[in-house]
Amino acid sequence: MMWTDKIRQVKIILVVTAIIIAVASLVISHILIKDLSNEEHNKMVTWAQALNTLNNATENTDLTLVLNVIKSNNTIPVIVMSSKGEICDYRNIDINENNANDSIKALKKYAQSYYHSGKYIKIDLDGTTDYQLVCYDESIMLKRLATYPYVQLGIVLIFVVIAIFALLSSKKAEQNKVWVGLSKETAHQLGTPISSLLAWTEILKESYPEDEMIREMEKDVKRLEIIAERFSKIGSIPEPKETSLNEVITHVVEYMDRRTSSKVKITSNCGNTNIIVRINISLFEWVIENLCKNAVDAMDGKGNIDIYTYKEKEKTIIEVKDNGKGIKRSDIKNVFTPGFTTKKRGWGLGLSLAKRIIEEYHKGKIYVKDSEIGKGTTFRIELPT
Repeated sequence: MMWTDKIRQVKIILVVTAIIIAVASLVISHILIKDLSNEEHNKMVTWAQALNTLNNATENTDLTLVLNVIKSNNTIPVIVMSSKGEICDYRNIDINENNANDSIKALKKYAQSYYHSGKYIKIDLDGTTDYQLVCYDESIMLKRLATYPYVQLGIVLIFVVIAIFALLSSKKAEQNKVWVGLSKETAHQLGTPISSLLAWTEILKESYPEDEMIREMEKDVKRLEIIAERFSKIGSIPEPKETSLNEVITHVVEYMDRRTSSKVKITSNCGNTNIIVRINISLFEWVIENLCKNAVDAMDGKGNIDIYTYKEKEKTIIEVKDNGKGIKRSDIKNVFTPGFTTKKRGWGLGLSLAKRIIEEYHKGKIYVKDSEIGKGTTFRIELPT
């Protein structure tokens, strides 16, 4: 199993765990809120009965318990209205006491709101057809408890996002360390045989000065030097410099043209304008070579590769287009993932390294512009000017 699959599984587990916690929290909170709401309703029924007893009290009625019940309500907002809609009494509601008209309007508005939400108790006055309405609202504590699960859900989601981000960051850091170590060790290991090969080519040149094959061998050894230099630069900050993009592309095309089949035609379409960009030549050439080599593999050694360069607003555009077998739509998002490859042989690091070189070292972008099965693929590079 690839480490990307493991990360995907961990992310799924984190999301599922967050959903379970959130659902459980909402269910439990709903049960608690319902129980507390019923308890507050029962308290208001008792309070309404105490108020009714107070209204119908005589001189001989002991009101001690009744008054204690009425005074004990310090949390539930309540408004007592007559059958004609007049405000008789209220408790636990903040209003503007300096303006009586505004206060009455506010109380009536609150009472209507409580009534329409079904939170009221009707008190029939003894000996008459008249009645009073005890309209009440949920207490502040109950409202806070109602919002608590949503706050908890937000905290859980934030935790999951932070956990996933930390997981991805740690994996990326670990992956970068592996790449840097592997690259530098490769460059170090190549150094000794390259030096030896350079010495042998010098000896052969002295013995066979007219032999063209030795000159080609020398070019290949120097090419190995460039490759070792590229590997040694991974992990360090390269030094970009202003360079003619046309010359770089032309150099890559000439090199690839000599190293690929005659059935593959590589064409540079740079136009007449000489585009100057700030790049590290060695690393940037590596990117274009990787794209060309992938294109050759996609065409099974037969077809056309076209490289286009042009300016677009404040960006420099490089496009590498082939007429190979194309990339499946489901694979396009994974082509730059380390280890991903559709070839039987290969490590799947070429495009991943190309993405790192363009985005981290050159502050640009690289992506699949378009691809169609059986017709080919176009990779697009955008560099800031």
